[in-house]
Amino acid sequence: MSRKILIVGDGLLANYVNQQLSVHYPIIHQNTLEEPLPENIHLALVLHDGSPPSIHHEAEEIFRSANIPWLRGFTSFGEGIIGPYVQPNTAGCSLCADARRFIAGFDQKEMWELQRKYSLKKDAAIQRDVCATQTGLLQMCQLIHAETERILTEGHTSLAEELILLNMQTFQCSRHSFLPDPLCPMCSTIPDDTEAAACLSLQPSFKTNAESYRCRSIEDLNTFLTKDYLDYRTGLLNGKMQHSLLPFADVIVNMPLLLGNEGVAGRTHSFRASEATAILEGLERYCGMAPRGKRTNVHGSYRELEDTAINPLTIGVHTDEHYKKTDFPFKPFDPDYPQDWVWGYSLSQNRPVLVPESIAYYSLGHRDAFVYETSNGCAIGGSLEEAIFHGILEIVERDAFLLTWYAQLPLPRLDLASADDVELQLMIERMRTITGYDLHVFDATMEHGIPSIWAIAKNTKQDGMNLVCAGGAHMEPLRAVKSAIHELAGMLLTMDEKLEANKQKYEQCLRDPYLVTQMDDHSMLYGLPETEERLQFLLNDSRPVQSFKQMNQLRSTDKDLTSDLRHLLDQLHHSGLEVIVIDQTVPLIQKNGLSCVKVLIPGMLPMTFGHQLTRTTGLQRVFTVPMELGYINKPLTFEQLNPHPHPFP
Repeated sequence: MSRKILIVGDGLLANYVNQQLSVHYPIIHQNTLEEPLPENIHLALVLHDGSPPSIHHEAEEIFRSANIPWLRGFTSFGEGIIGPYVQPNTAGCSLCADARRFIAGFDQKEMWELQRKYSLKKDAAIQRDVCATQTGLLQMCQLIHAETERILTEGHTSLAEELILLNMQTFQCSRHSFLPDPLCPMCSTIPDDTEAAACLSLQPSFKTNAESYRCRSIEDLNTFLTKDYLDYRTGLLNGKMQHSLLPFADVIVNMPLLLGNEGVAGRTHSFRASEATAILEGLERYCGMAPRGKRTNVHGSYRELEDTAINPLTIGVHTDEHYKKTDFPFKPFDPDYPQDWVWGYSLSQNRPVLVPESIAYYSLGHRDAFVYETSNGCAIGGSLEEAIFHGILEIVERDAFLLTWYAQLPLPRLDLASADDVELQLMIERMRTITGYDLHVFDATMEHGIPSIWAIAKNTKQDGMNLVCAGGAHMEPLRAVKSAIHELAGMLLTMDEKLEANKQKYEQCLRDPYLVTQMDDHSMLYGLPETEERLQFLLNDSRPVQSFKQMNQLRSTDKDLTSDLRHLLDQLHHSGLEVIVIDQTVPLIQKNGLSCVKVLIPGMLPMTFGHQLTRTTGLQRVFTVPMELGYINKPLTFEQLNPHPHPFP
C-alpha cells in the first residue's frame, strides 16, 4: 500500500514539494494545522516560505498525540532550515533544535528573545523571508524530496537530531547535528530523582595503561567528542581556538550560554588531547549547572528531612556580618525554610542522603540559595569511579590552597631538581623561556596525607604580573606539580596584558578588598608588586628545602582505578571526613559512556570567588589542622585568619 503523506503549508515551498512527491505518493495538502487530521498518515511535512510563529510547537503536540513522524522546512533570516525528522515518543524535537540553533548562533540572546516574542503571536501571518527566492525554495524542495524518499523507502534519515541549513543567497548547504535538550518541555523523558536511584556500588574501572589515572584513552574519546558536541551552529560547544603562542598546546573551546559565552580550556602537550580535554571540561560544566539528568521532586525544610539530609551548615556558610547586609545576595540558612533537595550517596555511611539542590548544582541562583556555590568538586570521567576519583582530588587541592592561605602556613619548599623527571625539567625551562616566570612549589599536603602542592610563578621581567598562584593534588606529587604548571603557563601571557590594561582597577582592589568581586580579580590583584608581602609566609627563603622523596607518596601500580579511589576514601575516612557523591550525569553524555559527579566533603574549605562570599563559618579544620600539622601549638581563632582575598586563579 502506498504511504500517505500530509503536507501542511500554503506557500511556494509546500506547492513545490507537493508537485514532486505526488508523482509517487498519495498526498493530502492542508493549508493549516487547524483542519481535521486525516487518517492513515505515514509522514507529515510542515513547510513554509517564512518563519511560522507557533506552528512547530502545535505540530509537535498534534503529531505526537497521533503517533505520526514529521519533518519541517522553513526559511528564517536568509536561511533555509530543514529538519529535524521527529518521531513520536523520542527525544530530539524541533524545540530542542531551535534552542540549540539560537543559543549556539550569533546574537543568541537577541535572537532567542525575538523568537520568543514572535511565537506568542498565534494569529500572525507567515511572512515570506525576503531572501526566499524561487530558486532557493526549489533547492530546498530537492533536499526535502530526497530526505522524504529515504524515510519512506529506507525507513531512516540522517535528519534525526540534525538540521540542514541552506544559505538562500549563496546556496551553500551544511548539515549540523544537535543534542536533545534534557529539560525540553515537549520531549524530555528524564526520570524522577529518587532515593533508590542514588544508591551506588563502586565497580572495577580499569586504567588505559599503568601510567594513567583515566579509564578511556584520548583516541577512544576523540571518536565522538568533536563529532557529538562541537558544532559552530548547533553544538553544545560552538567554537575552538588553538593557542600557538603559549608554552604548551592549549585549546580554548567556547560554551555558548543564553546570556553570553564561557571559555573552557584544555591544557596538555598536544592540541588533539587538549581539544578533547576542553570538550570534556565543557560537558562537565553543562552537567553541573542544573539538574538535567534527573527531575528534582523532594521539597521540604531541613527540620522535616534531617533524618536523611546533610546538615547544610557543615559545608561552610558566610559570616553573620555579611548576611546582615541589605545588598547581600544570599539569606542565612533557616532549618524551617522549605527548599528543593536532591539525592546523593554517602560513601562513608553507605546510604543515600539529601543535599540542597542549590549546593549540588552551582548555577541555579534561585531563592533557596543560602551560600555562593561553585563547580568545586565537579568532575567528568569515562566511568563513575573515575569521575569520583578526580572530583575528590579537586576538593583536596582547593581545600589545601585555602587552608594554607587563611592560616598562612609556612609550607616546606620543594626542590624541583630532586624530582629526577626529564619532562618536568623541560616544562619548567620552557615556561621560563617563553613567559619569563620562575617556578616555586611548596608541599601543601594536609592531615589526610593526599599529596597537594601550592605553586607560584614569579616574574623575572620588568612588566606584567608579579606573582601568579595555582594549586594541585594527586596521588603522585609529580603529577600535581605538572598540572599546576599547565594551569600557570596557560594564564601568564594573557594576564600580563590584562594587568597593564586594568592596573588602576586592581590598585583600588588593593585598598578595598571588597572590590574583589569576580574570579579574575583574585589572581590579578596579586600581579601588583605591592601584594608580594602577603605571600612572604611562603616565599621566605629561611626554611629548609624538601625533596620529592620526602613528600608523601600514594603512587599506585594497580590496574584498577577503583582501588586507587578506595585508597583516597580510606585516607579521608581516617581523618574523619565524609565523602558524598551526587551523580550529575545527563543523557547526552551517558550515551557515550561518560559520567559526571559532584563530590562534597563536608568540613573541607570550598573555593569561592568574591571576597565577601568567603565561606569559613562552621568549618573547624581551618582552626585545628594547622595545629595537627605542627605549624602552631594551639588552634587558631577567627581573628587570626588571613584577612586578604585569596590568590587562587
